[in-house]
Amino acid sequence: MKKKVIKNGYILTMVDDQLAAGDHYFIGDILIDGNKITQVVHATHNYSNEEYEVIDATGMVVLPGFINCHTHAAMTLLRGYADDLPLMEWLEKKIWPLEDKLMPDYVHWGTKLAILEMIKGGTTCFADMYFMMDQVAEAVQQTGMRACLSRGIIAFNNGDKSLKESVDFTHKWHQSAEGRITAMLGPHAPYTCPPDFLEEVTAEAKNLGIGIHIHLAETLSEVKQLKEQYGKTAFEIAYDAGLFSGVKVIAAHCVYATDSDMELILKGNVGVAHNPESNMKLASGIAPVTKMLKAGITVGLGTDGAASNNNLDMIQEMRSAALLQKVHTLDPTVIPSYTALAMATKNGAKVLGLEKEIGTIQAGMKADIIILNLKEPHLQPIHDINAHLVYSASAADVDTVIIDGKVVMMNREVFTMDEERVIFEVNDIVKKLL
Repeated sequence: MKKKVIKNGYILTMVDDQLAAGDHYFIGDILIDGNKITQVVHATHNYSNEEYEVIDATGMVVLPGFINCHTHAAMTLLRGYADDLPLMEWLEKKIWPLEDKLMPDYVHWGTKLAILEMIKGGTTCFADMYFMMDQVAEAVQQTGMRACLSRGIIAFNNGDKSLKESVDFTHKWHQSAEGRITAMLGPHAPYTCPPDFLEEVTAEAKNLGIGIHIHLAETLSEVKQLKEQYGKTAFEIAYDAGLFSGVKVIAAHCVYATDSDMELILKGNVGVAHNPESNMKLASGIAPVTKMLKAGITVGLGTDGAASNNNLDMIQEMRSAALLQKVHTLDPTVIPSYTALAMATKNGAKVLGLEKEIGTIQAGMKADIIILNLKEPHLQPIHDINAHLVYSASAADVDTVIIDGKVVMMNREVFTMDEERVIFEVNDIVKKLL
């Protein structure tokens, strides 16, 4: 296989200490050998077409792929099915009853639709919590995507069986697909997994040497329920169950994290997956992200599932994250564009425990890279590329996507899937479901 070079693009490395503050990008080249970046050149050169596959990025911006820290991929099947409802009514009366009808093949195609959407929007890695995870893993393997996968576990619904399935899934799929799949355990939340069960899950995660993906403090009703039942916050329950000690934890939402909760998050090196659009749509509240970042907490971004967002667009998520904190704090300086980009890339990698592999562009890192076209009217003139990416760009501006050193999309053509077939299969499944 030829080496690759991405030539003459505006390179946004997301490596803070390489560049002076305010000068986060430069025109240069990126050399790739196999699945890794070998060199980042602060200039552009000519390369032999016999030795290199040359990708011309002139007039385009090159940056690390977006990392979606929290979603439920196959819920693309339910996109637009049950909108404009409160969270618990949405779950209990609409989503969970329809999910009971899902078949393995349905989950496989729903996941492929999600991956197709994510690739076309520049996402190169996602953290998924759902069920029938063998089908999810197969979709990831076939499409060239990178993912952290966890089987969602609810203790009150055959929790022991689900935990065993999760262990079996880990043995089968962890570090598979050429290392692109990372397995995790997925206890849904403290209100569906009581403390003794969380302790059991934590012990199993430590035994397997993998992380945990969990929802924490998403709604006021959850906060009230846990306080009445246990006299504790969700974070205190998780901490007391051992989740924040010796285990990598992705904590989704964290809308109602208190100051003392944030101390526990820091103490346990927990990564927060902020889902601003889902939180807004379900009227769950506004997570104290500005305060978290000031405290030194690692905050990444997630879309949540397409049934509560209703898309998997990380560019849109960056914009919402920045604007929501500005209006919430009445301070236009919070979450500047570079911070929003960091949340979608290198912070996301750290939330997933993959910061030594992805999230930045530098020698030795895996080549998960995206190229966006800056030539469109809504991205001209180019005063500040960071600001353009967060406040002006759209998913449709993503031109090329490289995952693990392989080009999976170029000129917006996805090479690892038949787009028409994916859409056909999903629509056929929805007819059966309804």
